Amino acid sequence: MALSGPAFATELRLSLSPDNGDLRDRLRSASLVATLVGDDSVPSSDLLAAARADYGRLISVLYAQAHYGPQISIRADGREVSGIPAFAGPTKIDRISISVSVGPAFTFGRAAAGPLAPQTTLPTGYASGQPARVDTIRDAASSAVKGWRDAGYAKAAIADQRIVADHRGAVLNSDLTLDPGPKLRFGRVAVSDDSAVRPDRIKEIAGVPEGRVFAPEEIARSAQRLRKTGAFRSVSISEDEGIGPNQTQELTIDVVDEKPRRIGVGAEVSSLEGLTLSGLWMHRNLLGGAERLRLEAEVSGIGGGGEQDYGLSARFDRPATFGPDTGLYLGASLADISEPDYDERNLRLEAGLTQQVSDDFYAEVGVSVLRSEFTDDLGSRSRSFLMFPVRGTLDQRDNPMDARTGKYLDLQLMPMIGLNDSSAGLRLQADTRWYHGFGEEDRHVAAVRLQAGSVIGLAQNDIPPSLLFFSGGGGTVRGQSYQSLGVDLGGGDTVGGRSFLGASAELRLAATKKFGVVGFADFGLIGDEAFGGDIATHAGAGLGLRYNTGVGPIRFDLAAPVGGDTGDGVQIYIGIGQAF
Repeated sequence: MALSGPAFATELRLSLSPDNGDLRDRLRSASLVATLVGDDSVPSSDLLAAARADYGRLISVLYAQAHYGPQISIRADGREVSGIPAFAGPTKIDRISISVSVGPAFTFGRAAAGPLAPQTTLPTGYASGQPARVDTIRDAASSAVKGWRDAGYAKAAIADQRIVADHRGAVLNSDLTLDPGPKLRFGRVAVSDDSAVRPDRIKEIAGVPEGRVFAPEEIARSAQRLRKTGAFRSVSISEDEGIGPNQTQELTIDVVDEKPRRIGVGAEVSSLEGLTLSGLWMHRNLLGGAERLRLEAEVSGIGGGGEQDYGLSARFDRPATFGPDTGLYLGASLADISEPDYDERNLRLEAGLTQQVSDDFYAEVGVSVLRSEFTDDLGSRSRSFLMFPVRGTLDQRDNPMDARTGKYLDLQLMPMIGLNDSSAGLRLQADTRWYHGFGEEDRHVAAVRLQAGSVIGLAQNDIPPSLLFFSGGGGTVRGQSYQSLGVDLGGGDTVGGRSFLGASAELRLAATKKFGVVGFADFGLIGDEAFGGDIATHAGAGLGLRYNTGVGPIRFDLAAPVGGDTGDGVQIYIGIGQAF
């Protein structure tokens, strides 16, 4: 027995008859030998093993392209590889030659499948005279089975398939016979017992509609509900093999828990605003029912030349409280804000309901109480409000930290009733974002953001400054000082506006896999009335660098004012994640 030592660089020759450039590329991509030749560290035994495997791999490629009568020869230095003993091969191979006689491309003579469920649509390529590709037959079988399963026949399957090739006429006849089985309803749901979340809560969150007609999309929806809680690292819902009592399809839910606690920190730096530090602590399964408690703290304005702002917040979420898609939330926040044009301390308590309308659309409705004490250029006062916040969020971004495609829309509507007097009003706010990727693998991105806000009905003197609108700095107009644009009352006095419009555009270009450059422009408008009135505007523009960390980019932006009179020179912004 000869032992195979290291091979010298081996030459590969691939010839097709008749020649076809596209098919040649497919065959070379499928060939194991093609991945090994040229590497003189690969022993000849490995080359021969790869060549033996290539017979089947190349046949699969040809069948996929409707060539059912090919002839393949793979030779190592003139010897057919299939005839070389596995343990008595040559110790050195100079050349491997692959010769393929492609043969004719087959078409469908007969392409039949049945019985089919109503509304079932088979692939257009599964028809007489069309190329008889293997993938087309697979797709037809999959579509036929899916049609029955979508109609409630969970056990539908291909009972028989007859595929006959007529080599003289280069015709392939395909007959697929389906067995729909009985129509089933959802039955008992079992839950794996290795989760810290109680089984009854897992079933409540999943919301499998027991007793209703079987539907695959309901299973997918149930799995998605469990994933969205954040309590599980993985979720799997499997169909039991047999048919359950009373013509039912029983299910088993298997989950793997996520780590129950999470700690996070964040930091952003602006040359004028200073350093902002934030932290969070979260428990994903507080009471054993996938309840989530999130605590957050933030300090901003550190080293910015003024006083710091402080914020604390807590939020408790309980999914599937009033049905599988309707949850309960409780929230509280405390803020001490010191801005150039106002100081404010406020406390807010809130409770409400959440609704997962679809995979990408989320809504909230609640009731909250706000107590605010504030001082601005109109004087010092305190106000209390009963508020009814309503929020809807559509998020179709591929990656919230570094979106390349998709869109985002967040709408907020909040009626407000004064508890100090009979005043009432409405606060509106909208944030829309669009992302368009281009270039290879969408490595470059064009991004646009529009923001708008309005306060209707309340007297200027009654509105806490934190509910009014300012523009400038990160989040609105880079290159302008933070919250530098408001409503000028004259005499050096400034208050927040009752309306706001902001626009931002970015062109994000990837220089390498790790580094990117960004050009951007921002615009802001503040009005003294709910819809315009006397308005003031400013703008900024600049360039930035991005460093991709794998979980999100580190952002460095350099911006300058290009419009308005609120600028204070070049500004620097450093943070984690894209600007929007």
